Amino acid sequence: MTISRRELIKAGLAAGAAVSIPSVLRAQTLPADARTVRMVMGDLSIFDPILTTDTGTVTHGLAIYDTLFALDSKFVPQPQMVGKWGVSEDKKLYTFELRDGLGWHDGSPVTAADCVASIRRWGQVDPGGQLIMARARDISKKDDKTFTIALKEPLGLLLDLLAKLAGPVPFMMREKDADRSATEQVTANVGSGPFKFNEALAKPGASFTYDRNEKYVPREETSDGLAGGKVVRVDRVIWEIIADQQSAFAALQAGEIDYIGTPSPDLYSLIESDPNLELRLPKSNEVFFMRMNCLQKPFDNVKARQAMLSLIDQEAVMRTTYPPEYTRTITSLFGNGTPYSNDENTRWFKKGGDPEKAKQFFMEAGYAGEKVVILDPTDWAAANNMAQLLSATLRKIGVNAELAPSDWGGLVARRANKGSVENGGWSIFITSESDFSRTDPVGNPTLSANGENGWYGWPKSDEYEALRAKWTEVETIEDRIALARKMQQEHWNFVGTVLLGEAVSPTASSKALTGLISMPDCTPMWNMQKS
Repeated sequence: MTISRRELIKAGLAAGAAVSIPSVLRAQTLPADARTVRMVMGDLSIFDPILTTDTGTVTHGLAIYDTLFALDSKFVPQPQMVGKWGVSEDKKLYTFELRDGLGWHDGSPVTAADCVASIRRWGQVDPGGQLIMARARDISKKDDKTFTIALKEPLGLLLDLLAKLAGPVPFMMREKDADRSATEQVTANVGSGPFKFNEALAKPGASFTYDRNEKYVPREETSDGLAGGKVVRVDRVIWEIIADQQSAFAALQAGEIDYIGTPSPDLYSLIESDPNLELRLPKSNEVFFMRMNCLQKPFDNVKARQAMLSLIDQEAVMRTTYPPEYTRTITSLFGNGTPYSNDENTRWFKKGGDPEKAKQFFMEAGYAGEKVVILDPTDWAAANNMAQLLSATLRKIGVNAELAPSDWGGLVARRANKGSVENGGWSIFITSESDFSRTDPVGNPTLSANGENGWYGWPKSDEYEALRAKWTEVETIEDRIALARKMQQEHWNFVGTVLLGEAVSPTASSKALTGLISMPDCTPMWNMQKS
């Protein structure tokens, strides 16, 4: 029998556990008026969208910056900042002309030089951007509104890469901000997007405020996914940081906030039963996975990473947070139900996990009691629960595991440390992304394996990278499916990632809040309004 995701949510609601609600709400928060939206979306600690892949930073970037192209609701790239574009007959020269009305929040016009500098900076760190830079013969401005990308050879995915949704997203910045190394943080929050960041009202750890950019000129097309006109229908959006889920829910019920990005599954039934609230299904499901520091012991040894593949009981991991009706196991590097999902080299999966085999792998790795530090984001219930189970499971098989609790912002900062645990580094952290993002091995950094130049954890496999490089060369879906199988075969040999399971993770909001745009891995602030 086929069960829809809506039926899945309703089944999960029936199984939801009741929780007590605090009788005292946050007195310092006043009810939001019809022109202000208050949204609880986790912490925000890094504001430079090129410096991190964090989805919170992507949401921040979508508010204040803009992109040359953007994905519509069918994930097709459409012009956004670009007004006109063309490509030569040999597919090696792309010409882009910016549309009229683009201006930075400081009052200066957006120029082609800004875009060239932004592409070059993004291209230092993003896998898709790195591919463009490797293929590019030249990227230069033609005049104030026009620039070109000249390629050594055709790159059919160029527009897809410029419209990519997984961080780092190629947001356009002022030339004076983008003209620096991608590892040097941009501290000014000045973009050309539909919202302005209100520095005066920024309260790190509590809230951030975004005001409508009155001078923003949206495209004439109807809003469609992240494409089309970015019409702002409210005056202000306040990003609230409320770590306690029950307090956030109580504030939502009282009308003090309008939206919760990741409500606890324990609250689903209460949200559904409230006539003024609703759960909204995501555009795609959420894949939870674990990254290991492949530069440091014990996970610099592939046997230790293979041990983690054998150890994980996905169903138990997902039960720490979600009722089973909301989850399913996952064995394909490319997600469940995507065009590239496959079963190649998945014999490592065993229902319930295999602790004895994991112990054997650790022995073969020469594990000698080294401390394994698991980063534990205490303000993200799902990852916090999973980290605690993982720590306990490792200790049961004799691994010296310990938790390093912090908020998510602290985890994001620490995971960039490539050093040993004795020098402030880490061994394991848990994160998630949409299953949609796992269909893009060129643009998604989590699917790379280029060592210290890659994403956190820094796994390295030249064989896998050679296969990944072919993704842009194959022309048919059948060829990409075959290539995906080869990539997955190699990936589960070197184990760059350990999958933990997949879940349906709805958002919660007031029914008075309408026009919300549903796209993976982000929360656009335009188009929504309150009745």
